[in-house]
Parts: sequence; structure tokens; C-alpha cells
Amino acid sequence: MYAIVRAGGKQYRVEKGDTIYVERLTAPVGEKVTLGEVLLVAGGEEGKARVGSPLLDKASVVGTVIGEGRERKVRVFKYKKRKHYRRTRGHRQSYTALRIDAIEL
Repeated sequence: MYAIVRAGGKQYRVEKGDTIYVERLTAPVGEKVTLGEVLLVAGGEEGKARVGSPLLDKASVVGTVIGEGRERKVRVFKYKKRKHYRRTRGHRQSYTALRIDAIEL
């Protein structure tokens, strides 16, 4: 069984046992987290997909926080030719690693 959930403005396809990296959450390592914005659940015993409009009622995905970190640096470089204008900026996005424990309906 798999589900499509929305977390941090992005959508993720998750199954039990998967590890996903979502935008930083305030939960400490080891704590259970419930993702309530479930858009689709499919592949259960019946084999039918349940699609929300836009969300499924009473459906949730439960995961455990297994770590936190930061992505690789992204460099943003702007320049204008022949004008001696150059600007370099960098950005590192923080993330939280979640292990998916259950998909609840």
C-alpha cells in the first residue's frame, strides 16, 4: 500500500518502511510525527485507489524522526556583462529525515 502526502509544500509518494526527507520540522529525533494531508491512498487489500478532493478525510501517515541535517550548498551567481556587477549568494536547505511507520485510513 502506498500514499501520496503533502508536507512542506511538496508531495511525496510513501510506503511503509520508506525514508523521506521533508522540510525541517520542529520535532526532536525519535518522536512520532503524523502527516495529515493525505491526497491519495492506493494498493490496499481491495486494490482500489482512494483519491481525496483535495484531501482524504480520516487518513494519515505516521512516521518517526530519524535525523536532521542540511542539503548541499546551492550557489546563486548574478552578473551583468561589461558593467562590473557580480553577486554570489549561497543557500543550504534544512531537512528532517522521516521513516514511515504506518498508513492509517
